[in-house]
Amino acid sequence: MGNQDLETMERKHMGMTPELQKYYEDRFSMFASQGWSDFLADVQVMLDSTNTLDGVTPDNVKFKQGEVSIMRWILAQKQMFETSYEELNSANNP
Repeated sequence: MGNQDLETMERKHMGMTPELQKYYEDRFSMFASQGWSDFLADVQVMLDSTNTLDGVTPDNVKFKQGEVSIMRWILAQKQMFETSYEELNSANNP
């Protein structure tokens, strides 16, 4: 299921369907895995070495900005999913 499908379901149902519940459970299971932790550690090392002005030229500055943006997005995934899940649950259980 893609992000667009997820957003459509959230808007359409404004609640937790079984399909959406499974989607979140699968993500939380992934976030809890050792593989995810190892991946995040690798991404953090890459971010630390990439998020610098060393080697930046007018020709590659946008590329480097894109790299940093994607790495930060990856590192924020768990928090974004947790926040979204909590908001959905609180909307269903006022």
